[in-house]
Amino acid sequence: MSDDVTSSEQSIDDGDRREVSVRLTVPEMDCPSCAQKVDKSLQRVDGISEAMLQPTTGTATVRYDPERVSDEDVIAAIEGAGYEVVNRGGADDESTGGMDIAPPSDVWTSPRALKTWMGAVFVAVGLLVEFVLTGLDPTIATLLDYPLSLADGLFLVAIATSGYPVVRSGYYSARNLSLDIDLLMGTAIIAATGIGYFVEAATLAVLFSIAELLEDYSMDRARDSLRELMELSPDEATVRREGEEVTVPAEDVSVGETVIVRPGDKIPLDGTVTDGESAVDESPITGESVPIDKSTGDEVYAGTINEGGYLEVEVTSTAGESTLSQIIELVQGAQEKKTEKEQFVDRFAGYYTPAVVVLAILTAAVPPLLIGDGVTLGVAGFSLVLPGGWQAWFIRGLTLLVIACPCAFVISTPVSVVSGITSAAKNGVLIKGGNHLEAMGEVDAVALDKTGTLTKGELTVADVVPLGQYEETDVLRYAAALEQRSEHPIAEAILTRADEADLDARPTPTAFESLTGKGIRADLDDETYYAGKPALFEDLGFDLSQSRRATDGGVVTEPSTENAHDALSELEQDGKTVVFVGTESELVGLVAIADEVRPASRRAVERLHELGVEHVVMLTGDNAGTARAIAEEVGVDEYRAELLPEEKVDAIEALQREYGSVAMVGDGINDAPALATADVGIAMGAAGTDTALETADIALMGDDIGKLPYLYALSHEANGVIRQNIWSSLGVKALLALGVPLGVVSVALAVVVGDMGMSLGVTGNAMRLSRVQPEQVTDS
Repeated sequence: MSDDVTSSEQSIDDGDRREVSVRLTVPEMDCPSCAQKVDKSLQRVDGISEAMLQPTTGTATVRYDPERVSDEDVIAAIEGAGYEVVNRGGADDESTGGMDIAPPSDVWTSPRALKTWMGAVFVAVGLLVEFVLTGLDPTIATLLDYPLSLADGLFLVAIATSGYPVVRSGYYSARNLSLDIDLLMGTAIIAATGIGYFVEAATLAVLFSIAELLEDYSMDRARDSLRELMELSPDEATVRREGEEVTVPAEDVSVGETVIVRPGDKIPLDGTVTDGESAVDESPITGESVPIDKSTGDEVYAGTINEGGYLEVEVTSTAGESTLSQIIELVQGAQEKKTEKEQFVDRFAGYYTPAVVVLAILTAAVPPLLIGDGVTLGVAGFSLVLPGGWQAWFIRGLTLLVIACPCAFVISTPVSVVSGITSAAKNGVLIKGGNHLEAMGEVDAVALDKTGTLTKGELTVADVVPLGQYEETDVLRYAAALEQRSEHPIAEAILTRADEADLDARPTPTAFESLTGKGIRADLDDETYYAGKPALFEDLGFDLSQSRRATDGGVVTEPSTENAHDALSELEQDGKTVVFVGTESELVGLVAIADEVRPASRRAVERLHELGVEHVVMLTGDNAGTARAIAEEVGVDEYRAELLPEEKVDAIEALQREYGSVAMVGDGINDAPALATADVGIAMGAAGTDTALETADIALMGDDIGKLPYLYALSHEANGVIRQNIWSSLGVKALLALGVPLGVVSVALAVVVGDMGMSLGVTGNAMRLSRVQPEQVTDS
């Protein structure tokens, strides 16, 4: 068996011992109680250090010491819990990219299903013979002096066929000391059969088996959304090798190779276009419905679709490291981060099941001892008959055992989380955990960065204002010389404008220094020059508010600053960012940078308010004038300007004190401290940005602020669905439990409504989240 298992070694901290991990596919492990049973079985194997079990994907990743444990031991432990291992793959194998999920199952034609249908037929015929065709129900045998009729024989066959898988699972539960539905139902079937309640035992076996099949079908549907994500990733790629085009598996393509993508093909790997032009459908990654034009030098992502042209792409990441692979792996791992409600459910279920089991035992044993032949109670004009004898109360205790199973209650949250997260991923929103999905739906305030979030982040030089004796070309030359070593978007805009102006050779900067949050300085032609915010030059001694410069000898008017105040005021009122250029003693001029507001920004802010977000604020390091103009245009409730990175953190903390839960939307890098401080950190335009994918709680894969209201609506709806699932499943169980002692709830009703019905109900309710769709508001 070990020859079929692919595992990979990974060093651990002590240096002397190595551990390996193996990823196994266990399709039948489809509920939390199933995972608990597997976990207990694995814990008994000495040498296993960690087991990550994911019922929603049907996979188990196990890390162990190979000197004490083999792959066969791990698989045997899982099979010892009663679950079949159908596929094996290395957990650290880069070719998989972490993209494992149980394969689709033929639920209705499986061996379990065939046994169920056979049992159902025998039950139906048995009921027909016993209650309708009574003349055809002769005694056919005697067992321990108990006469067995034809109908009894039919019920026993039904119990043997439909009940065997249940009893078998119950046996494994008992072996692993797991008080779950399988143990409860198996016990109930055996007990009912043992005392001659063949009708009840056969009905329970068949109905419970049908319920299990329906739950398997529901989980398979939930897994379908994950499979759809996986299917986005192409299996093959056409690569140019030694002058020829060859088709190879995508995982065999190395970084630096050139892949050929023809019209209609999926792009197999992340890369950079080296030849050709085409429109590419990036909706699988960004959720953007409009194809994006790509040409030489542009980035493309695995799983996106080449619409019409021919492209040659130089591969920049392997299959297991592509953006799509990261998305799928993060979505699959998101289920490990449980919501507060899910943690509550787990804790509650730990008390609920034992309590109801004890109640079931008491119901079966105590009333027959206390009321003998029965009693009639008068309550508010109504008479309530409580029967005597062991048979009636045993059936009621049996019914409570059915109700003791918390299946629907326990799966109510995981299926909702999986549905919400996978739905978001298909719409270009990556939510990295159920806890973040829950938190986003409860935010009271949203803080938005300006540049690249509310605005396009495509900065251009709008105005160049020389001061004193300087000319426009002087301002651009010095500004470009200073900015050529900076990586800030403003620097790129200035350098682009300088290139367009075809300026003469620029001075070479030395002693370059970035002044965090204010600007830069460097030596040009043996003199120190500065470029940055007005605040930087005010720190140098320029009084820009009065167009004067202070000196030790008093206040004097400087020719170089005569027009600075008026130009600064006018440009900031127009919503432009102003960069001053000069030395410690003289201003050379101003460069005004413009950034276009996204057309979707105003509607996004309006929609957040409509959905119930109490407060929307813009945080920016830009000047107050620019911030005011942008804030008025997009309609935020408040703006805070001229903030350094650490001051954005203070602003988030102030919002949390005033409003409660706060979400912060930024670029995922420059705003990292604020994103980390907020209750939910959301990165804009994270496609292809490893840092954003790693640091943010949620990532909007495309540059579309219009997805923010969708994210809030989805999260808010998900919280509502989770609450509905939890309380409806609890409420139904409570009502059924109350009805059992009164004799109004039968075993069949308990199975059909309390188990089968509620499991289907919570799953179907969770699937509604896939209907939440973003508004089609674009930047075009």
